[in-house]
Amino acid sequence: MTGRWGKWQRELELIRSAERLARESVLAHKLRSFLTLLGVIIGVASVVIVGAAVEGLGVYAEQSAAKTFGTETFLVAQVAGAVGRREYYEKLRRNRPVRWDDLKYLEAATGDRVVYSPYVARPLEVKAENRIFDDGLVQGVSWTLSFLRDVSTSEGRFFTQEEERNRQAVAVIGEDVRVALFPAGSPIGRKIKLQGLDFTVVGVQEKLGSVMGGLRDNAVFIPVTVYRRMFGTPDSITLFARARPGAGLTLDEALDVTRSALRARFRQRPGEPDRFDTLTPEAVRSFTQNILGMISSVAIPLTSISLVVGGIVVMNIMLVSVTERTQEIGIRKSVGARPFDIRLQFLIEAVLLTGAGGILGLLAGLLGARALEQLLETSLPVRWHYAALAMLVSGIVGIAAGWYPAVRAARLDPVVALRQE
Repeated sequence: MTGRWGKWQRELELIRSAERLARESVLAHKLRSFLTLLGVIIGVASVVIVGAAVEGLGVYAEQSAAKTFGTETFLVAQVAGAVGRREYYEKLRRNRPVRWDDLKYLEAATGDRVVYSPYVARPLEVKAENRIFDDGLVQGVSWTLSFLRDVSTSEGRFFTQEEERNRQAVAVIGEDVRVALFPAGSPIGRKIKLQGLDFTVVGVQEKLGSVMGGLRDNAVFIPVTVYRRMFGTPDSITLFARARPGAGLTLDEALDVTRSALRARFRQRPGEPDRFDTLTPEAVRSFTQNILGMISSVAIPLTSISLVVGGIVVMNIMLVSVTERTQEIGIRKSVGARPFDIRLQFLIEAVLLTGAGGILGLLAGLLGARALEQLLETSLPVRWHYAALAMLVSGIVGIAAGWYPAVRAARLDPVVALRQE
């Protein structure tokens, strides 16, 4: 046992000695070592920042979906969601339109357990005094939408059930509409024009921002009763729905109640697929996660390429270092250093370089992510697995980059090495 312990002590001392020599070599050429590290620093920082951006996009998409869609709300429509044109037209061909009479039937049959709001919309020019907003989206909805979709207002309020019932020309506008038409002062109580009809602004929706370049602050919410008077009722409408407070139903249970009632309305047989479409927040989240997963699977490997480039730089510098220290290697071998000792020294030197580069790159990535958070005013969380991936790859790159120079140094003939000028 004592002999084995002594052997371990000798090996540990050899490793310490190799580490000391490697550290001295790195510190002896500070500028060259730093320039060697740059590729690894940039590679690790890129992986961390891109990973944070992907995570931030996921957080932003989920928060945006919650604001736009509602956290406990589901949709019912002829086509509530589709991936690609083919699926859209397939659903359009198979499903029945959801009409105004179907909404009234659902309210009569299930309204004690589920709250509904119709949703119809069309792009329309919005005017106020001598200003025009071209990208308005007029949305005819029920007063219940503020509850169904958690519509928050930064000023004023949402319209009421009485205003909807009496067909009062009131509107809740988005932030983009407010900025374009009322740049100075509050818009509450002021007038906007939709197709020549005056509407009184009663509220301003909380700013939502854009998603994938799509506008979400261009909304003009008006009572659906007024919308139908202006534009008529479309052949098919979308329904927002949610379990009524106090009914004791979960989202899935409320969806089942609605599906059962609408299947009975459409006289569908048991086992026959729905002839209408539904969409839940979970389905939206799942779709978003799939998209982000695809982005991550492409973006992270691409940014990791810079780590490979950094490894090539480290290998080249290590080869130069072997050439410069040929005589030193010859002297060490002539006094009894084994090939293993030489190989270990150069391998540790490469790992030290890439390890230091990995740590500095991780710090640079964290600082870069925080700076982008401030600049973009959004959340960019740095997840530990991205940081671990970057450090793991940098370590592997260090071993791979240092192996060949270390082996080359270990194979030098001591007599030839001592003659080297």
